[in-house]
Amino acid sequence: MAKKKPSKQRADFRKKHQGRVRKADLTRQFKSGDQDDLADAIQSERVSGKGDLTRRRTVTGTEAANEKPDSDTGDDVKSKDCELLSGRVISAHGLKSRVLGDDKTMYECAIRQVLKSLNIQQRGAVVAGDRVRFRAESPTDGMIEQIEPRRGIISRTSRGQQHILVANVDYLLIVASAAQPSLKPVLIDRFLLTAEQCELRPIILINKIDLVDPIALQPLIGAYASMGYRVLLTSASQGTNIDFLRGILRGNQTAVAGQSGVGKSSLLNAIQPGLGLAVREVSRDNDKGRHTTTASKLIPLDDGGAVFDTPGIRQFQLWDITAEEVAGLMPDLRPYVSGCRYPNCLHLSEDECAVKNAVADSRIDARRYDAYCHLLENDLML
Repeated sequence: MAKKKPSKQRADFRKKHQGRVRKADLTRQFKSGDQDDLADAIQSERVSGKGDLTRRRTVTGTEAANEKPDSDTGDDVKSKDCELLSGRVISAHGLKSRVLGDDKTMYECAIRQVLKSLNIQQRGAVVAGDRVRFRAESPTDGMIEQIEPRRGIISRTSRGQQHILVANVDYLLIVASAAQPSLKPVLIDRFLLTAEQCELRPIILINKIDLVDPIALQPLIGAYASMGYRVLLTSASQGTNIDFLRGILRGNQTAVAGQSGVGKSSLLNAIQPGLGLAVREVSRDNDKGRHTTTASKLIPLDDGGAVFDTPGIRQFQLWDITAEEVAGLMPDLRPYVSGCRYPNCLHLSEDECAVKNAVADSRIDARRYDAYCHLLENDLML
């Protein structure tokens, strides 16, 4: 049985800053000598105005599904709703978004201004991975009318606003490099916190292991593995563990994130030959990567599922995570949080702190605790 579409109806909206209209019989009450009722009248009411309900809007919802639409708009609303197509945003850049329709047709879509107005707290109204409904204005062009509810979003703070990188994902593939550029555990920890907050399954991937001795990475790998995180060592140039990585990505929605130059595009080219993503060498002057991916892009895989190639990030600022929440989002610190003397303990300088005692007894890795302190003192508290 086909799912019943919500209908639309004309609804009254209360006028902004409009108080109750003054009663019309105030003069009659004054002449009749009814001073008590006159004293109770609200003095701030406006004399002029068209009443409480002065504006009407077309709204959509399940409550209106069983109601009969207005005779003058019902047929138009029904026909317009039938014209909308469904699809998924492949990439969003500037004023245009590439949308892959359910009919496998690619559309270049603009965004309705009302959708931009409703997303003033975010950098972009539409992001890669969004499920949208759009109106086809030509065989290749369209207009996005609706954005369906999101799940599994990855976002960061950018210029004081929420910057959503991708939406509707299941896995977060955190890509780091063993060398060129050097490994940054602090950045990995930030991505892990975001994955825990958004209830995503993270996978830590260390690329370019052909440039170092893998034995030197064992202490770090052991620390992450002891917390239940899957760690994979790869080499895009030599094909190390590429087949295993291809099996992990098969049938899943996976976001690939990491700093510039770690080899994200090279790994995707190795996973799906013929993809042809642009790659660049790491700068020899500062050992930093050069941006080749400028916007998040959804890439369907031939074996099923999809990956999101995200721009390289050198600094990942957390979004919507307070200092009090960080310890609870770290699996190695979480078991000891409830054992502290103070319920609002930040595990920095407080007395009788169970987390600091666990670090002293080597039950918590000292490097992880140092990363926790650095995050709180430099990013979330100052």
